[in-house]
Amino acid sequence: MGIPLKEKYGKYFAQLTSVSHAAAKINEENIYQEANQKARQFMDPLLSENLLPDSGLNHIENFKAFYDAVAKEGKHGLILMEHYTNLDLPAIVYFLDHGKEDWQQDFAKRVVAIAGMKLNEESPFVRAFAEGFTRVVIYPTRSLSKAEAAAQTAEEKAEEEKKARKINMAAMHAMDDCKKRGQMILVFPSGTRYRPGKPETKKGLREIDSYLRLFDVMILVSINGNCLRINPANPDDMLMDLVEEDKLLLTASPVIDCKKFRKEILDELPADESDPKQKTVDRVMAVLQRQHDEVEKIRL
Repeated sequence: MGIPLKEKYGKYFAQLTSVSHAAAKINEENIYQEANQKARQFMDPLLSENLLPDSGLNHIENFKAFYDAVAKEGKHGLILMEHYTNLDLPAIVYFLDHGKEDWQQDFAKRVVAIAGMKLNEESPFVRAFAEGFTRVVIYPTRSLSKAEAAAQTAEEKAEEEKKARKINMAAMHAMDDCKKRGQMILVFPSGTRYRPGKPETKKGLREIDSYLRLFDVMILVSINGNCLRINPANPDDMLMDLVEEDKLLLTASPVIDCKKFRKEILDELPADESDPKQKTVDRVMAVLQRQHDEVEKIRL
């Protein structure tokens, strides 16, 4: 049984929040948030102290080919990644940043994650934790559905929908600016961390189809092993996540042409398919799962 995050690393929390400056409330004016390097320094021990030997990037040649397509060929790059833990984003940045070659450090600097508002608004500690990484913040569909359900009046519901539209429109513009700067957009297609026994948390969001239309190339990154696990006794408290030592492998697929990938799936569908967007996302998740399963056979 792992040790709760707040118990093992609570000693850093005061220092971490003291360097935090990210907004506690998200609006259309503050959705692009550059990495706070002072906050980042507190993230590294979470990985360096808990990674077992031989952890790292698997199929490094695929990461390199993706980097070249974006940094050298000017293509717009998308990373679609499995999501098990709040260390998923720190892990890919950590492995790249500690790589031996210059392109790896440059890759790390170019990663921009799409993140939900919850990371900024839930608590000062969670906000400071997330702040170490460059993000474009969105109002997720799941969060809007919960807010609409909690609304007391039609006016409250309409106001929340208006807020979501403004934030997400601003996020789209910010993401477009990132693409023009040669940054790489990282998205968790499930939109939430996978919870064992709840397969719905591993289902891809149909909105991911829009990303396939907006980007040129992508890699699919599967995750095997993790050093920070959802606490079944406190699944909604991120600070109660359990810290574990583990061998962690992040595996990249070969570089995929986004539009070709999407077209091939759509061409296979019957003319009366009711939800073609979901079918493209289902294929993404199927490829990630297959990749994950293949690596797990050899990981330990």
